[in-house]
Amino acid sequence: MKMAFATCVQLGLSCIEEIYRIGGELDLLITLKDEKAKNKSGRIYLDDIAKKYKVPLLKINNINDLEVIEALKKHEIDWLFIIGWSQIAKKAVLGTPSKGCIGMHPTLLPVGRGRAAIPWAILKGLKQTGVTMFKLDEGVDTGDIIGQGIIEMDENTTATELYKKVNDMHISLISKYWDDIVNNSITLTKQDESLATEWPGRKPEDGEIFPNMTMDEADQLVRAVTHPYPGAFYKDGNKVIRIWSARTDVNKGIIKLKDGYLIPIDYEIEDSKVE
Repeated sequence: MKMAFATCVQLGLSCIEEIYRIGGELDLLITLKDEKAKNKSGRIYLDDIAKKYKVPLLKINNINDLEVIEALKKHEIDWLFIIGWSQIAKKAVLGTPSKGCIGMHPTLLPVGRGRAAIPWAILKGLKQTGVTMFKLDEGVDTGDIIGQGIIEMDENTTATELYKKVNDMHISLISKYWDDIVNNSITLTKQDESLATEWPGRKPEDGEIFPNMTMDEADQLVRAVTHPYPGAFYKDGNKVIRIWSARTDVNKGIIKLKDGYLIPIDYEIEDSKVE
């Protein structure tokens, strides 16, 4: 069975490292060209690991480029992993590997299809989230499920902590299902469409804290968009307070909210306005 792996972020690199740790091999690595997505959260480069394990490395603009299809055919790829990749693979790419393509999504699908899964899990106050390994189809996070892992959350969970747990769960799922994938013995389970939800994308400007927010809302926002994301912020005249961690207080503080105050703990003062 010949395997390829496409990624440009740490989640994917962690999976590649785990594949080799457990004795697996890859026949082709695919990543974005060096100049693309430089500011993407968790952006990494595959040059070192490709060189270490002597694996061909293809750098591309888009996963649907003809050169991707040609490379998959040239290397006679059976499975293509596409993990930590924001572009949606189209039918031509999905159908080129003989067995198909495999992705992972940091929610318990069919809940939370779409973007910004880690921030949304915190903003929604979930007690549990997780990671789903699934066979990709032409929809967005709609393919048949190979396996899932549950991640517990509480009212203090930050994006930094959750990202690490998601990363660790990616590693666990790769380790758990690798042999089944290689031996063509995976069991696919269809998603229950009656339970499906879709979460929209988020932009850096969605991290703004407003005075009409409650303490809980402001606290959730700070935790949801802290590192590795762009951070929450509060506009104070011509200055911006970029907040990475904070606490709340009913009686006194720095930023007045609807029902109390937000007190930045780890923060930066920026002179320029956030556009």
